[in-house]
Amino acid sequence: MLLRSALILALSLGAASCGTGPKADVQLKGSAWRFALIDGKRPSTDAASIIFLGSKIRVQIGCNLMEGKWSMQDDRLVAAALSQSEIPCSKPVWGQEKAVTALLVATPRLAVDENRMIIQSSGHTAELVRDLQAAK
Repeated sequence: MLLRSALILALSLGAASCGTGPKADVQLKGSAWRFALIDGKRPSTDAASIIFLGSKIRVQIGCNLMEGKWSMQDDRLVAAALSQSEIPCSKPVWGQEKAVTALLVATPRLAVDENRMIIQSSGHTAELVRDLQAAK
């Protein structure tokens, strides 16, 4: 836990030089990411991902797909008006979908360090790794 907290702090402190603000917009556009952890737990499915397509974001956690517009304001990810399909999921996947939805609508802090990303709000945290094969 202490190591994870130190990683989050290090990414946050280094964010000004490597991945927030206008540079983060460019760095994220056309990139794809796989969830490594959602609130400290492995995702319930390998499909859990975020793709930044120009000004649109596409988020897949399990059964449902969320899409909407995104932008960066300083070190915060702004995901506006996310639409979401409503297919019933198993309980673990459903819980993770709700957590990621709450995280994204909270205008979370975002820090990128090359191939790792931390998205954090006051209630939720997600750790992601860049998916070079899915990026276009």
